[in-house]
Amino acid sequence: MLRWIIPIVLYILIDVYAFQAVKTITKNPLLHGLYVLSSVVVLGLFIYAISTGEARTNPKLMYVFGLFLALLVPKLLLVLIMFGEDIVRFVLGLISKVGGSETGFHMPSRRKFLSIVALGIAALPFASLLYGMVKGKYNYKVLKYALEFDDLPDAFDGYTLTQISDVHSGSFDNAEKVNYAVDLVNKQKSDIILFTGDLVNNVASEMNEWKNVFGSLKAKDGVYSVLGNHDYGDYVEWNTPADKINNLQELKDIQKEMGWDLLLNESRTFERDGQAIKLVGVENWGKGGFKKSGDLEKACEHVAPEDFTILMSHDPSHWQAQVKEHPKNIHLTLSGHTHGMQFGIEIPGWFKWSLIKYRYENWAGVYEEFGRYINVNRGFGYLGYPGRVGIWPEVTVITLKKKLKTA
Repeated sequence: MLRWIIPIVLYILIDVYAFQAVKTITKNPLLHGLYVLSSVVVLGLFIYAISTGEARTNPKLMYVFGLFLALLVPKLLLVLIMFGEDIVRFVLGLISKVGGSETGFHMPSRRKFLSIVALGIAALPFASLLYGMVKGKYNYKVLKYALEFDDLPDAFDGYTLTQISDVHSGSFDNAEKVNYAVDLVNKQKSDIILFTGDLVNNVASEMNEWKNVFGSLKAKDGVYSVLGNHDYGDYVEWNTPADKINNLQELKDIQKEMGWDLLLNESRTFERDGQAIKLVGVENWGKGGFKKSGDLEKACEHVAPEDFTILMSHDPSHWQAQVKEHPKNIHLTLSGHTHGMQFGIEIPGWFKWSLIKYRYENWAGVYEEFGRYINVNRGFGYLGYPGRVGIWPEVTVITLKKKLKTA
């Protein structure tokens, strides 16, 4: 709670400053009162939410966090515009004083027109964040890629895989939408389905009401999964160490019950017409303070350097740190974790931006280095902010293609 004191104080200062624009536009005491009341109520709810320690993972408290963001972001934008105007007003007042004005230093009044424009601009992120909570979080998109490889075995030319990631089942609040999305995955009719971690927010029991739904996922070569950082129960307090161990085992058992093959630093082999490809799955490995249980060397024990290899690793920072130049020829890595921050701007094929790009070099979509690829799935679910704006929940379909030799 103490770490939130400074952000809360900053929020109050931003709120007070933004209120000046409202006062410039209208003198109506009722509107002033509504502004103050909404600010106080939302701040009070936010303080309550963070005091519980579950603001990022409890579905109901997430909406408090989302509403807090929906008010904070527009006000911050409003303050930036107003601060720019105040600098201009200050400079004009200073020029007036230096120029020998008889009235001395005098700052021009705040312009009503600019305040109206600023409020109009600020309304855009406010409306977007509200839309993201109501509609955006279940606005599933199927993204399809065809990746070519020189050494793909001929028998696997055209092999398709569907990737989903970051389910975060403890956040769901609409069974109809979740059922629709799972059905959407099955409709891709891929050869294999791969899940790249974070099945839950904190505890295995979050999957109890969803395991039948996700257990309906089917593919010719099966459904395979790995663990993400949230699957270990590291972000919740346990009564005893044994409780935490049992929780992880329960999550593993649930995946087995659903018919998923959970890869824990191990590999699988798929054969067609006497040819084979390898699927490798590691436990979570992430830079910074994230869990580093992934053991790539152990996972690749039965992988030869010449094998065509697909790796599932939840955190894309693993690719940069250990995978992309690994001696084993890991052709394609599948990751998630970033969620694309659930907020950003994307114009497919033209432009892609989110604040998360300043934290992760590979944060959404397909990247290539040294002839090796990584796909970072934007996530199936959501966490923290209970919505998505511009960065939509994703089902990825990747087709492996044999690169044609040129004469």
